Amino acid sequence: MKGFFKSLTLSLPLALAALTSAQETTQWPLRSNGLTDLVEWDHYSFKVNGERLFIWSGEMHYWRIPVPELWVDVLHKVKAAGFNAVSFYSHWGYHAPRDGIVDFESGAHNISSLFETCKSLGLYIFYRPGPYINAESTGGGFPGWVTTGAYGSLRNNDTRYTEAWKPYIETVNGIIAEHSIVNGGNVIFYQVENEYGYQWTDTTRRTPNETAIHYMELLETVANDTGINMPTVHNNPNLGSKSWSMDYDINNVGGDTWLYAVDNYPSCWSCNLQECSSTNSPAPDFTVLDYYTHFQETAPGDPSFFAEFQGGSYNPWDGPAGGCRNNTGPDWVNVFYRNNIANKVTAHNMYMLYGGTNFGQLAFPLVGTSYDYSAPIQEDRLIGDKYSETKLLGYFIRSAKDLPLVERGTNGTNLTTSSSVFTQVLYNVENDAQFYVVRHANTTLQTSLSFKQNMTTSLGHFQVPQYAADIRLNGRESKILVSDYNAGEQKIVYSTAEVLAVSIQNGKPIIVFWVPTGESGEFYLRGAQYGNVKQCEGCSSVGFYQTKDGVITSFAQGSGMSVFQYGNGVTAIVVDRSHAYKLWHPTLTNDPHVPLDKTAIVTGPYLVRTAAVHGETLALIGDYNGTTPLEVFAAGVKKVTFNGESVTVKTSDYGSLKGELSEDKVTVKSLDAMLPKLSHWKVADGLHEREAGYDDSKWVNANHTTTPHWNKPATDHILYADEYGFHGGNILWRGRFNGTSSGVFLNIIGGTGSGWSAYLNGKFVGSTFGDIKLSQTNQTLKFGDAAKSGENVLFIIQDHMGKDQTTGAINPRGILNATLADGAKFTSWKVAGKAGGGANIDPIRGPYNEGGLHAERLGWHLPGFDDSKWVAGTPSTGLSTAGANFYRTILPLDLPEGHDVSLAFNLHATKSSKLRAQLYVNGYQFGKFVPYIGNQVEFPVFPGILDYHGNNTIGLSIWSQDEVEAGVDVSVSVLGVHSSGFDVGFSSTYLRPGWTEERLQYY
Repeated sequence: MKGFFKSLTLSLPLALAALTSAQETTQWPLRSNGLTDLVEWDHYSFKVNGERLFIWSGEMHYWRIPVPELWVDVLHKVKAAGFNAVSFYSHWGYHAPRDGIVDFESGAHNISSLFETCKSLGLYIFYRPGPYINAESTGGGFPGWVTTGAYGSLRNNDTRYTEAWKPYIETVNGIIAEHSIVNGGNVIFYQVENEYGYQWTDTTRRTPNETAIHYMELLETVANDTGINMPTVHNNPNLGSKSWSMDYDINNVGGDTWLYAVDNYPSCWSCNLQECSSTNSPAPDFTVLDYYTHFQETAPGDPSFFAEFQGGSYNPWDGPAGGCRNNTGPDWVNVFYRNNIANKVTAHNMYMLYGGTNFGQLAFPLVGTSYDYSAPIQEDRLIGDKYSETKLLGYFIRSAKDLPLVERGTNGTNLTTSSSVFTQVLYNVENDAQFYVVRHANTTLQTSLSFKQNMTTSLGHFQVPQYAADIRLNGRESKILVSDYNAGEQKIVYSTAEVLAVSIQNGKPIIVFWVPTGESGEFYLRGAQYGNVKQCEGCSSVGFYQTKDGVITSFAQGSGMSVFQYGNGVTAIVVDRSHAYKLWHPTLTNDPHVPLDKTAIVTGPYLVRTAAVHGETLALIGDYNGTTPLEVFAAGVKKVTFNGESVTVKTSDYGSLKGELSEDKVTVKSLDAMLPKLSHWKVADGLHEREAGYDDSKWVNANHTTTPHWNKPATDHILYADEYGFHGGNILWRGRFNGTSSGVFLNIIGGTGSGWSAYLNGKFVGSTFGDIKLSQTNQTLKFGDAAKSGENVLFIIQDHMGKDQTTGAINPRGILNATLADGAKFTSWKVAGKAGGGANIDPIRGPYNEGGLHAERLGWHLPGFDDSKWVAGTPSTGLSTAGANFYRTILPLDLPEGHDVSLAFNLHATKSSKLRAQLYVNGYQFGKFVPYIGNQVEFPVFPGILDYHGNNTIGLSIWSQDEVEAGVDVSVSVLGVHSSGFDVGFSSTYLRPGWTEERLQYY
């Protein structure tokens, strides 16, 4: 197809007011921490290695995907989406299972590959070691042993607490320092503590909180002493705390970090909107916020920095099935992240970019097993539309080299032909580049509207588009339009289509524009001569308009990709949203700044992980499914390989190489049909402890009569599990009394949603099933004929839902009150939890994987346990009365080589079933299923935990809390499969240590 071409003289629209604000020039000096000039900053942005950079970062928690080989997979996807940085929390409790031990060496505790992979891919690192991290993890990252009260109230300058965190912080700091940018690594920021906005007792009056200041200074001193030479930062929990900013601390009261940052979750960090407080100004109705004012009031000399900005929301126990991905879906990404740019934010860390799972008891009480977080990279490692929409902005940020040096100009509803459109103008302070962020004035609306935009350019004022159909905002949508945009040496005078990517090849730019499917656009290339349509896939109404200064191109774009070329050697690619989602902009360098001439453009595959040029060959590593068209734009390239296989390609008449990735017949459906069924189950009684004659001689005597905890129980004995070294999982109690009693009053605390059951002399006497609104529950139980003369044994099994967060981390787990009726008294108590407590920590699986269930203590969940004497029985049949069973089977797998496969276990029971089930895969607890308080039924399990080419030990505990039938249907399903250059068949035996006879001592 040929586009029509006209020569014309531009006529200026009516005079427009200048779109940039008239203001005095303010000088903003570069700042540094005095230890390095490799990371500097000012009011505008960061300079890293002497070059300005918009920090576009995302959070992942390596300890929520405890397979080091998979960290590479996630980081590939981070880099592939256009990110130049990644953020890591370390988890004190994960690395320090007991006082005196700090482990950064065993299994997934060894984090060295994180730094090495980020360096090789070109990702800067923002490291956040705590000691407190929150992260919706049990105790906010505190080890259980530090939450007993013996170390004080925590997060202060109490010497007991200081001596507790020092070994961990000193160890992790040493690792971070080794990989500092100053020492040749990629760590550029170090966060001190987490969401600790307590510098002021009165923020407005700047009244100092001396205790908080001393605590921060202790952490900063240790950081300095352990080699932390990159700038420090703190993330304020909300817009009101204004803590630790050198600019706001005008009286220099102390404790300030080098950089100020803030966290914000405008649409609620939880799928349950009621959990959000006004502190964080939640706007679940899709309302964007003003951040510019806050940053200019609090830290005007620093870049506007979000240490955490909402990437999604976690799903609480009572949240919707499958999470709330639609609440923060692609449209949310589109509007809210562009709003941040409009607010002059130039450092943005997305929380979460990849969440992972809460294997074992990593979660705090409100959160279940999943930590998908509705993140762009899903818990099962799959990517979809939200990832793709995020990628569109990531590529724009990477290509917009003028964006890190902008100031805010005019904003309002009078800059377009529609008063329903709000425009925010940003202008580069050193050149003419401008960015126009447009959105609905009322972002809650889902209506469609059209308009023309007033723009100021180096060639004068324009009302655009001049020839194409008007700009559209279709529902909840925002756009960044540009003027005087520098694409290498080519200047875009203006564009009403969004710029997706720029790649300089053979000295000439390839500029990718995108519009939503079916919309129109217009761009003006300065210095261009004539234009030709080289490919028109879905395009229409293409026009080229010659001016004395260049060429204006107008178009409409349906589904597809169109290519226009110009007489000055510029290539313009136009894609609609669906094709933009399939376009990749891989880098050919590990420089996080990504020079525009060190990139390629690839269209077609599900994922392009990496790209490299070897001579005349472009070597791509990535994923695809089915027969997939492949097209690449790469300078000097004549051949293409994909995952090491040669691809037959032909050169297009506009210089790209076109080929096809071969058909792959392995699909989700075909692989699902191939998977072995879970059968041949065996079963054993999992609650021997309820019997009066059970031998508990090896249990821990719960005989403390005093406690360092300031919340005292209403019992003679201290029945707090943490007192006896048990910090997670099920807790088992056995209390003895002599003589008769008609009943007992029990008040038990296990965290919100926790439950418990009680037996007297082996007979079930009652349960509390659990309530997501209650962290402790109480009940008076009648013993009836279960009581006897002589010695009686009351057995209680309780669930532990994790430790609370912030000041609640010290809340106990255990029995707050156990009072017998009729004046009877307990003579003794014993307690059992994780086998051996802190003295028997699995160095690979870590401290949160097991609790006190009979099966866990004896290691029935581990590979290699001999269950040959067990009887046949299936979880679907389950129990017919109160009690607990443990089920085991083997799942043999031999999945197709060369494919990345995501698998999940599915657990189903009626919603009313009063049971609590736990799924174990090769010894890892990968699912906690409580149907009457939770909706999660799908539990993804990672390769590495699963052996994709061998036998896998599957265990399931079912604890029935009522005298009715309780069964669970268990199945395995395929969530995704792609032909891939990432090998999931890696050797991972080291991650799956097996059963040993030492377990027998914990009977």
